[in-house]
Amino acid sequence: MGRKIRGAGRAIWEGFVIATAALIANKTRASLTTLGIVIGVITVTMMMMIIQGLNQSFQDQISFLGAKTVYVERWPWIWDDDWWKYINRPRITMDQYEALRERLTGAEELSPMAWTGRSVSYRDKQLDRVSILGTTAEHSVVGSTLPEYGRYITALDNRSSKRAAVIGVDVRDALFGPLDPMGRSIRIASRTYTIVGILEQQGNFFGQSRDNIIIIPIQALFNDFGRVGRDISIAVKGSDEVSVEDLTDEIRGVMRAARNLKPFDDDNFAVNQQDALSDLYDALTGGVYAAGLIIGGISLLVGGIGIMNIMLVSVTERTWEIGMRKAIGARTSHILWQFLVEAMLICMIGGTLGILLAFAGGQALKQAMPVVLPAWLAFSAVLFSAGIGLVFGLFPAAKAARMDPIQALRAQ
Repeated sequence: MGRKIRGAGRAIWEGFVIATAALIANKTRASLTTLGIVIGVITVTMMMMIIQGLNQSFQDQISFLGAKTVYVERWPWIWDDDWWKYINRPRITMDQYEALRERLTGAEELSPMAWTGRSVSYRDKQLDRVSILGTTAEHSVVGSTLPEYGRYITALDNRSSKRAAVIGVDVRDALFGPLDPMGRSIRIASRTYTIVGILEQQGNFFGQSRDNIIIIPIQALFNDFGRVGRDISIAVKGSDEVSVEDLTDEIRGVMRAARNLKPFDDDNFAVNQQDALSDLYDALTGGVYAAGLIIGGISLLVGGIGIMNIMLVSVTERTWEIGMRKAIGARTSHILWQFLVEAMLICMIGGTLGILLAFAGGQALKQAMPVVLPAWLAFSAVLFSAGIGLVFGLFPAAKAARMDPIQALRAQ
């Protein structure tokens, strides 16, 4: 058994050496043959890099919503054309927030949220269309919005309707520049608020900055900017022991009771979660990604056909060599392996060059869009290239291996 294994290993190594020597002896042909694979690998790899980059960017942008957090709101995030169905729904109220707070067993924490947009000023500087979020102290847990400096709003701030403000970095930079804003007073519309904290940088969400924000106690927002007719939403973060599906079912039960819905009445509220946006994103981009990969696959198919064509030419040109090798004892498997290795080497070289060029192209594209080249993608591209060489090199290799040595020797 050991002798057979050593013999097989020696045959494989000899096939590799002969195939390498043949490629070196025909550099121009090998280079031109490799070109088709290079173009195909660049096309597929660039598409995959863009897909990976966009997917990662999308997930990063919606990660602040929280995989275990759901949002009770009047409107669903993804809705059909029946606009009147949703506009006529009753608003979510603070009483319903209190009902959820008292009755939910699967929630780690929850917080109400009310929004308005106002101009904000400090001395002679003004910033328009700033998002003002009124919420409670629990939102730092539910929304993972922590202050980089200072503190968050507290339960005492809400009980006393204190005009405390935690500002985003865009607001800080626009109004204060190099000054330390902590403890200073700003005007939100016509009301004066004291800055108690500065949020960590949040980044963008679909092109909109999440740092152009000021967080204040929700009671202060109601008192200063009105409560009647104002929509609120309720963010609920599930505990680790409870699945999102179970949490959603429990929320629906409590909300239906709080809104006096009968057993056969439809829900007149929505329980939104991160997966809804992910599903929409997949539906919108799936067709585009599939089309791109099909185009890349066609490029690789053309490259593979080029490999087969060149290998058939190579077999014809080296007919006498094949006959000589068989005459001195080379087995059919040895000849088959030699030409398979040659085809696979051409494709692997093309795959490696394609990956390197795709990486360089990706670095240039980073200025315009997110691109990512994970290690598994580069490794897979090289292996896939070798697979193309194996598939498209099989017919030429089999043709060479089946040659009659006598007929082959006469070919000279």
